[in-house]
Amino acid sequence: MYGQRTILFVDEVHRFNKAQQDALLPHVENGTIILIGATTENPYFEVIKALVSRSRIFELRRLNEDDLRRIAHQALTDAERGYGELNVGMDDDALEHLVNVANGDARGVLNALELAVETTPPGEDGVIHVDLAVAEESIQRRAVLYDKDGDVHFDTISAFIKSLRGSDPDAALYWMARMLVAGEDPRFIYRRMLIFAGEDVGMADPNAMRVVTACAQAFDYVGLPEGRFHLAEACIYLATAPKSNSAFALFDAMSAVEREREDEVPKHLKDASRDAEDLGHGQGYLYPHAYRDHWVAQQYLPESLQGRVFYQPGSQGYEGQIQEQVARRREAQLAAMLEPEHSPLAIHDDRGHEWQGGVPPTQNRWLQRTLSNVGEQLADQRDRVMAAASIERSSLVMDLNAGTGLLTWEAVRRAPVGGVWALAPDEQTAQNLRDQASNLDTLAQPVVLCAKLEELPDLIAAQGQGEVRFDVIVGRNALTRHASKVAAARLIASLLGDGGRLSMSEVLPRYAQRLYQLVDLSPLDEDLRQRLIAAEEAIYTDLDDPMVNWDAADLKAALRVAGLSEVDAHVETVTAQRQIGAEHLVRWFSTDSDRQRPTYAQHVRKTLSADELVQVQALFEAQLRDRAVAWSSQIAYLAARQ
Repeated sequence: MYGQRTILFVDEVHRFNKAQQDALLPHVENGTIILIGATTENPYFEVIKALVSRSRIFELRRLNEDDLRRIAHQALTDAERGYGELNVGMDDDALEHLVNVANGDARGVLNALELAVETTPPGEDGVIHVDLAVAEESIQRRAVLYDKDGDVHFDTISAFIKSLRGSDPDAALYWMARMLVAGEDPRFIYRRMLIFAGEDVGMADPNAMRVVTACAQAFDYVGLPEGRFHLAEACIYLATAPKSNSAFALFDAMSAVEREREDEVPKHLKDASRDAEDLGHGQGYLYPHAYRDHWVAQQYLPESLQGRVFYQPGSQGYEGQIQEQVARRREAQLAAMLEPEHSPLAIHDDRGHEWQGGVPPTQNRWLQRTLSNVGEQLADQRDRVMAAASIERSSLVMDLNAGTGLLTWEAVRRAPVGGVWALAPDEQTAQNLRDQASNLDTLAQPVVLCAKLEELPDLIAAQGQGEVRFDVIVGRNALTRHASKVAAARLIASLLGDGGRLSMSEVLPRYAQRLYQLVDLSPLDEDLRQRLIAAEEAIYTDLDDPMVNWDAADLKAALRVAGLSEVDAHVETVTAQRQIGAEHLVRWFSTDSDRQRPTYAQHVRKTLSADELVQVQALFEAQLRDRAVAWSSQIAYLAARQ
């Protein structure tokens, strides 16, 4: 009409629905109108994207106290729009009270000022005197900017949660008080605190969940205003509790389920109440309560996830107490999974690793031991060796045969101020240890070396740390394959400092489980039975075989010849339930001539004919395959001092 562009101002534009906002769009685009929209909500959420993208967003911040003083002064002096025609006198402290309590809200100041002026009669001098008492009556409660559905709501609860996470009880109480004063539903606050108890406190203090739940229930019984005590108690407990977000392990596990193929439930974990007899479900499951400390090392994950770690305990609170226990049990399980057999019948490759006859090594070695208590025995070996070692916090320790790190990691825990060196038999083992050590603080990481025992002194010297002598040397099966036990003992003694201690455990292959004792030989004729027994016993009495031509007494004598004192040797017979699988039988009766050591079949074939060997193999297959047997062995525990 007037040839002028139109400014359209829409207050609370977020109240327009999507269709109404869309109707404005073409007129904004062709320039018919200049749109100015005001909203107390977040425009990026409440206004359609098409309008937002064509607009410039200005955030109006709350007024400061100087702004409010100027507004109050203008209202008192403006004759047209204020009280300029009246004779109003306001004390400074009264104005400061209005400004302070209004909390940045100009409307609050103006409403309070209007109430004060309109309800205060003039004095004898005609002046409407607004003092502090009048101001306090006019604005009795601070204006709290808070909307239960908008940005301030989410920002405040965010500040509350972050204060709890930061263990600041003062800030947490303040933000919670702000929500309560603004009228927030206490049940909403409790819901967020329950989430926080699981997400941020978690296993560092499992009691946090109980405390918050109890406070929430007490609040339901009591209600406001006394229920604020329970809100405060839950808030303070969470703020001062140790923190851990290790419960996120569940999401790592869910991610693994989504990314990786779904494996069958291991047979020993399946329900035995329905299919145990026909399908063998539940066969071999070890009932943890039947073992010491109500724990036994057996695999609970599917095959494809063996060795996978989801839960990493923190170092705070309750988790700090169980962190070491969880780590030690995992180490025992890992050692059980990768432990080679120290037996004359074990076939090894050129690096001394047990051959699996084409069977996937990690999975099947674990499955062979899933139905055994090998892990428990290894944990017991570790504890015995370390008890005899008497490692102090400042001790310098050497692990002579690190392997999976069963002794290494325990030494790291016991000697945090000293230091730990570990000797690995090959580079792959050494790299695995270094990868695991990378999770530790730099100063706590062990020095991992890769060499044969006889190369160790030169390798230590090459580290450039001068002459290194150890306070404690530990080892597990470090001497088994050394032809000269005396030479090995002397080398070890040369690495010990004055008063240094040696503590080792050695499986004695000479007294390994005899296979003929596991089967009923009665189906064989008497002559064959006797020749089979004699052939197997000959394996363990071969004076030319360095694996079996020694026992604990020889080790004890070697340590004494090496100049060590207080030499002690203790032999213990242990029995484990071991599952015999097809891979065991393949290994025992293999005729592969390219292997480092003869197989069982190659040993007994010296006195048995080919047909007789077939009979023996069939007997073993029928009686042992997929059966659990009692497998005995002897372990020598050695201790000495320099």
